[in-house]
Amino acid sequence: MIRSINTLLVPIPTIRTHKLACTVMNEQVLVLVHIQTEDGYEGWGEATTIGGLSYAEESPHSIKTNIDTYFTPLLLKEHPSSTARAMQLLNKHINGNRFAKCAIETALLDIEGKRLGIPISELLGGRVRDHIEVAWTLASGDTDTDIAEAKQMIEQKRHRVFKLKIGSDPIQNDIDHVLTIKRALTNYRITVDVNQAWTELEAMKGISLLQAGGVDLIEQPISMRNPTGLKRLKEHFNVAIMADEIVQDPQNAFHLAAAHCADVFAVKINQAGGLKAACLIGQMAHLAGIELYGGTMLEGPIGTAASAHVFSTYPSLSFDTELFGPLLLTEDILARPLNYNNFGLEVPTGAGLGIEVDKERVYYYAEHTDLSLPKASPSRKYDTDSQAETL
Repeated sequence: MIRSINTLLVPIPTIRTHKLACTVMNEQVLVLVHIQTEDGYEGWGEATTIGGLSYAEESPHSIKTNIDTYFTPLLLKEHPSSTARAMQLLNKHINGNRFAKCAIETALLDIEGKRLGIPISELLGGRVRDHIEVAWTLASGDTDTDIAEAKQMIEQKRHRVFKLKIGSDPIQNDIDHVLTIKRALTNYRITVDVNQAWTELEAMKGISLLQAGGVDLIEQPISMRNPTGLKRLKEHFNVAIMADEIVQDPQNAFHLAAAHCADVFAVKINQAGGLKAACLIGQMAHLAGIELYGGTMLEGPIGTAASAHVFSTYPSLSFDTELFGPLLLTEDILARPLNYNNFGLEVPTGAGLGIEVDKERVYYYAEHTDLSLPKASPSRKYDTDSQAETL
């Protein structure tokens, strides 16, 4: 039985400016859910999004308000006896709010896994991989800086797959930026993420140049409201076209898969509405012959660990993952950081999420950090020999 549910906003500065088509980030506000039960178990979930309301319809503050106002009273009143019944209850009484629902489900699965003594991946069908490759996003906005950053990552065996965020500048400027980096990283995979910034005509021009330049994957070049346009682009070009923002809950993903609107689906646990929903999307994509990519909302280590458990169960993961969120942050909230090595991430093997949250640190940040200022205290950065050193 659930005893308490606490929702915390934890702002942490990023190691450098992170530029997207929809926003520029210097800080990430983690939305953490901490659930405690009457029999002494506790679980953690995360509902982090990107850039407030500039990316999606849920923001950190709206997530916290809705969980505190609607989710928590309902769960404490009804006392659901399992994770499945809790989510059935929430889906019956609360529309939408996929990010908030994901955080609740993650925390409850964390508890369920701890109670049974098994990792969350085994609750989701069982993992088929223990290590997942992780791409790094080059988003400083400066070409030379991005090239130097990528070469440093390769040398340190941190990352060898790279994503470039474009769409906020004129198309030719963006193309020149991407192709200069591709020429400097000839032997490494490059993904371009437009974050819906182009019209369909602009995408025809931009993708033709990117394809000719050897780019490997084009992510969500046009609006998520134009699935038929995405399908036209997919059928016109040889370079793989990936659906991202357009891939939401399982029902939405089913229609996209049935219409063959993309070559690849980027799956994000928060965007999907939870871990089980993200697994279902992966299964549908696999059955439809659509390749999979493990996406991120730039979550901290809790959401990243949860995502890793999901992606470890996918029968194929041809385009790897983007679970670098914790490496973009200046501070850690775990007693022991996630294990990044050999160009990827080790999927935690302990019970539940398989991580130990530093509760004192999390609650300190939530209570004492001014959300309007990019600062955090006290400081305990990643080990610079193995984790996210300042670049």
